[in-house]
Amino acid sequence: MRYRLSDLTGCQAMTIDAPLCLYRATVKSEWLDYNGHMNEAYYVRLFSQATDAFMDYSGQDAAYRARTNSSIYTLETHVMYLREVSEGEPVRIETRLLGRDEKRYRLFHAMYHGDSGDLLATGEHMLLHVDMSGPRSAPFPPEIADRLMAIEAAHAHLPAPEQAGRRIAFPRARR
Repeated sequence: MRYRLSDLTGCQAMTIDAPLCLYRATVKSEWLDYNGHMNEAYYVRLFSQATDAFMDYSGQDAAYRARTNSSIYTLETHVMYLREVSEGEPVRIETRLLGRDEKRYRLFHAMYHGDSGDLLATGEHMLLHVDMSGPRSAPFPPEIADRLMAIEAAHAHLPAPEQAGRRIAFPRARR
């Protein structure tokens, strides 16, 4: 589904897909582990690159960082590895903004096989807006807060991802 930013906030026109698909890649040989599949670190790397693409999309690009002397720090990441992927296989990452407040946002990335559409992995990330002169946390400026609010509104109708909000734990024993 697509939304226009102006329809949601009265701001400049901008189309918002729900979810966003801002990053694609092809698995390289140097990303493989000793089992011949993509190493866990590269799943995180691709999620990080999808986060960078989201930052650019939401106005927090290199020019913004230079102009405001602010950036985004990752506070927490939770990755679920669901299927293996091998060299030469295409992947795409769909990104959703699950929530935000004045200084943080919560992203959810779903990595899919570019051909089969199989869900390969998910990444949930809590990110913090930082004034680099401290460094210290800082509220988003109004133009970024408005964009994030519009993206959040465009994504609000999507069902909650099954993997979001999970924690690492042993399953309870059934009796």
